[in-house]
Amino acid sequence: MNAKATSYTAPDLAADESEESGDELFEHFHVTADRGQGMLRLDKFLTTRLENTSRNRIQAAADAGNILVNGKPAKSSYKVKPLDQISIVLPYPPRELEIIAENIPLNIVYEDADLIVVNKEAGMVVHPGHGNYTGTLVNALTYHLQGLPLFEAGDMRAGLVHRIDKNTSGLLVVAKNERAHAFLARQFYDHTIRRIYHALVWGNFDEDEGTVTGNIARHATDRMRMAVYPPDGPVGKHAVTHYRVLKRLGYVTLIECRLETGRTHQIRVHMESIGHPLFNDERYGGDRILKGTTFSKYRQFVENCFALMPRHGLHALSLGFVHPSTRKEIYFESEYPADFAACLAKWESYTAARSDIERDK
Repeated sequence: MNAKATSYTAPDLAADESEESGDELFEHFHVTADRGQGMLRLDKFLTTRLENTSRNRIQAAADAGNILVNGKPAKSSYKVKPLDQISIVLPYPPRELEIIAENIPLNIVYEDADLIVVNKEAGMVVHPGHGNYTGTLVNALTYHLQGLPLFEAGDMRAGLVHRIDKNTSGLLVVAKNERAHAFLARQFYDHTIRRIYHALVWGNFDEDEGTVTGNIARHATDRMRMAVYPPDGPVGKHAVTHYRVLKRLGYVTLIECRLETGRTHQIRVHMESIGHPLFNDERYGGDRILKGTTFSKYRQFVENCFALMPRHGLHALSLGFVHPSTRKEIYFESEYPADFAACLAKWESYTAARSDIERDK
């Protein structure tokens, strides 16, 4: 029997960065049944072949259409035959940790029996990790959803199918049961989730829209950073970011980013790779003046903008996906948080004032 697993989770970062990951949380396995395989239910077969995978998780994956046998969806009761080619997409396996349920206010955009959509504030870590065992989104969800089986086992990634960076604001969907968890994971694997980010970046663009394609992996010398590698090379994971200019503000630009993939720091490192780091992104060089004049008034203006939005300028604006139960597409959009909106307004006023001066000359 041949078994091969491909993990689509974040690479290990330095300890204090482990909570900041933008990767999607699922795994893809491929199993070939032996030539002498006897007739055995699919769920029993996979339980014995896959580590840390309960029969309940496999049945939920089958119900969600996440198990293919010879290229076709199969039920848990399917009888495995010799040389069957079986592929399965599963949410990331549980990682147990003592989760402290904390009554932390959440901005809940939508909730039903299957899922919850949260508008995360900048500064909140998504799940517990080294140095961040409390105050995270999972701590808050464990309190809010106490009593649900998925949130009782102390799983530090309970219900998560994707993450956004600590200092990125915006929308996240979290599953409330195994079936929804598996169904949402499949959509992330198939890249059918619709995700739009708005980013404030340094510099102006020659074109109104474009695409950045480049593999993403950990930086060769700096464990706290990711880096972009050739798309046809052996290093890193395939990553594609589409962008479109929304507002040209002289020395900075507001852009829309649409993700085909969900790699760690994808937008941040892709934009840095084409010479447009996110505004005030300390990890990728955007926390210093990269464009503009040498006048002290301008320097003070930028410093004031940094103080107004003391984190990188990235907001997960919208999220669209097919609902696990209704099988209809639902879509959510969030407003800019106060710091992002205030910084953007300041740049708009600055640009308008410069235009007035130029016009009066």
